[in-house]
Amino acid sequence: MTLLNAATPQKQSLFCGIPPTLQEELFQTLAESGTVRIERIVSEGHTTAAGEWYDQEWEEWVLLVSGGATLLFESNDAPLDLKPGDHVMIPSRCRHRVERTDPEQKTVWLAVHFCGDIEK
Repeated sequence: MTLLNAATPQKQSLFCGIPPTLQEELFQTLAESGTVRIERIVSEGHTTAAGEWYDQEWEEWVLLVSGGATLLFESNDAPLDLKPGDHVMIPSRCRHRVERTDPEQKTVWLAVHFCGDIEK
């Protein structure tokens, strides 16, 4: 029997461990190093609360892996509909909100945050 070293790479699935139902969006840090954090976000009909905007001090790149979503940017009247495979780079201080996520299936996002000091 061979014991694996803690430094041995392990395969994982982005879809593993998703609860069958979600009361709230699920945010999980998958990897973090220096000024970069990679996060899995799982939504199920969740949206940003009415009247609220994300206004982050860091840049964020998001990829929609499954499901569907609509983002709204304060600087743009037209909503941005996303389907699996679509990605967008959100500059720092770009006010945005999630207007819609698919209520019929899980919407899985992969987010990469770039910042000087990662907020916890």
